[in-house]
Amino acid sequence: MSEIAIRSLGRQDYEPVWHAMQEFTNTRDANTADEIWFTEHNPVFTLGVNASREHLLAPGDIPVVQVDRGGQVTYHGPGQLMIYALIDLKRSGIGIRPLVTALEQSVVDLVAEHGVQAASRKDAPGVYVDGVKLASVGLRIRRGSSFHGMALNVDVDTAVFSRINPCGFSNMQVTDLTRLGTGHDMDSAQTQLLPYFLKHLGLSDSTLNIGPAELPRFNDD
Repeated sequence: MSEIAIRSLGRQDYEPVWHAMQEFTNTRDANTADEIWFTEHNPVFTLGVNASREHLLAPGDIPVVQVDRGGQVTYHGPGQLMIYALIDLKRSGIGIRPLVTALEQSVVDLVAEHGVQAASRKDAPGVYVDGVKLASVGLRIRRGSSFHGMALNVDVDTAVFSRINPCGFSNMQVTDLTRLGTGHDMDSAQTQLLPYFLKHLGLSDSTLNIGPAELPRFNDD
């Protein structure tokens, strides 16, 4: 039976979490347990590896960070639940596409509990309700392991998304769980999403280890 460590990190600046994900992936070995990190960020726009800065319309005073995930530009900020999946895909026998599907389908199942019909799109990874974006997905695979993950809008300032073309799509409308009336806050969204995510990964029988509510520490040498 596999073991998965769960970290609930609270609100964090983006870059320290990003660099911790990189370090975790670069230093893990065959015996390192997989981890899932839940967090939210202070406001930031992030650009994927091949993202065009043309999709940054009016960033204003919000920082812009070029990162190493796939996808175009997106926004992260308060009220948005980040689900970072640090999984040894080779060891688990999970492909990249099934990982994306597991992330997306976990949100579809979450909102279905409350009578909301959501779906993914082949042309734009993420989850949508009547064509309006609820969650975004962007991943990176290195050394056979995944990092980055999914951003689920719980209760966000959706007006901020007008400063960009979300995920490279002009006039893309964005929603959140509050506007959909599901009644979730950040804690309940995390608690209810995790079992669905594990189920779709085929890891429902894994042993969950509730890790410390802080980023992992790495040796300096």
